[in-house]
Amino acid sequence: MPLVARIWIKNPQAVFTATNGPAPAGGIVVADGVIVELLEAGGSPASPVDEVFDASNHVVLPGLINTHHHFYQTLTRAWAPAANAKLFPWLQHLYPVWARLTPERLDLAVTVALAELLLSGCTTAADHHYVFPDGLDDAIDIEVEAVRRLGMRATLTRGSMTLGEKDGGLPPQSVVQDADTILADSERLIGRYHSTAADADVQLALAPCSPFSVTREIMSDSAELAAKHGVKLHTHLAETLDEEDFCRERFGLRTVDYLESVGWLGPQSWLGHGIHFDDDEIARLGAAGTGVAHCPTSNMRLASGIARAVELEDAGAPVGLGVDGSASNDASNMILEARQALYLQRLRYGADLPVDRALGWATLGSARVLGREAQIGSIELGKQADLAMFTLDELRFSGSHDPIAALLLCGADRADRVMVGGAWRVVDGEIPGLDLGELISRHSAAAKRMLVG
Repeated sequence: MPLVARIWIKNPQAVFTATNGPAPAGGIVVADGVIVELLEAGGSPASPVDEVFDASNHVVLPGLINTHHHFYQTLTRAWAPAANAKLFPWLQHLYPVWARLTPERLDLAVTVALAELLLSGCTTAADHHYVFPDGLDDAIDIEVEAVRRLGMRATLTRGSMTLGEKDGGLPPQSVVQDADTILADSERLIGRYHSTAADADVQLALAPCSPFSVTREIMSDSAELAAKHGVKLHTHLAETLDEEDFCRERFGLRTVDYLESVGWLGPQSWLGHGIHFDDDEIARLGAAGTGVAHCPTSNMRLASGIARAVELEDAGAPVGLGVDGSASNDASNMILEARQALYLQRLRYGADLPVDRALGWATLGSARVLGREAQIGSIELGKQADLAMFTLDELRFSGSHDPIAALLLCGADRADRVMVGGAWRVVDGEIPGLDLGELISRHSAAAKRMLVG
């Protein structure tokens, strides 16, 4: 849908600003894609508007932000051979299937992931794509096109795997690449797509997959290239104890020591999962400002452990949420991920951990992880008008009292309206212009073909 110059989102039922500031009970005025007024109860816009949206039945949040995903994995959800496995055997089952990705299959997988995220209130997503079989050299280009088709924002990471089975790594040789190919493509993608504009729809980051799938050299070279171009770095780290053992055996270092040894310990980096850190490592990550993408559902699904998210954030490390790949979640739903984060972290820290803290991880916390807190993640003057709006008129919410708490405690799973940069991208629970039935049919067929070649 086209951008409307001035919109008044009038008299919302409740607003979560993510800043602890007063909620704009009179509404939010958006102009040219930016929040320009926050109105007190009974207030009116300072100048005429082109559209008034009555939000009296809506709970308004900043657009949710997903900091860790693998879009391509929507093709391998709930696959029986990997359904009851922990991380390493799970990967070994799935790598040969993922090696059958084609451009058409990837496009369908990414479109499904983005649509599912958008319908859950997510406006910005980080994807970690590291599988580049023959014929899929333009994987990130395909992702860019899909992001722009759906009108979302994304941090797309050019992932890599260089350490195959014959060299002591985990992935098969069919999905690893040489360093020269990886670095050349990374430079190409940064030059073509990365934007530092406030309203950027696409940013790039560099993302060697994990300690057990890349060499030290590609970690160090990626850090140097990222510094040269001013882009961020991303990898999986400390997800499982098996990974910790691998780092000790191969590098003679714990995971955070390894991270520091390759030039990654700093605010330029964020880490997927970040579960198995000791007290000293949490302090070091916090002092360095290294971000962590907490992935509660995946961590439970693979029984990897419970991240120490509260302690990491209290130490100074930005903490956000990630749904992780749709073969270990097996969904792409950010509002449900916030609920899972709330409950999993309460198991570690107690029932008094606030609902607002989990929502903060899904919004401003995630924006900090991606280095975009100046533009997105909260409802503040001058920020991009990325908003997620939920209604509480379903049976599950009947009898609820606190509208914001009800979103998580009663299990909201679908947004009614979503705005990205002032443009409506979800209207009445649907994505305008997207034939969801056709997408599901084509995607399901592609998923079946993936299993046979």
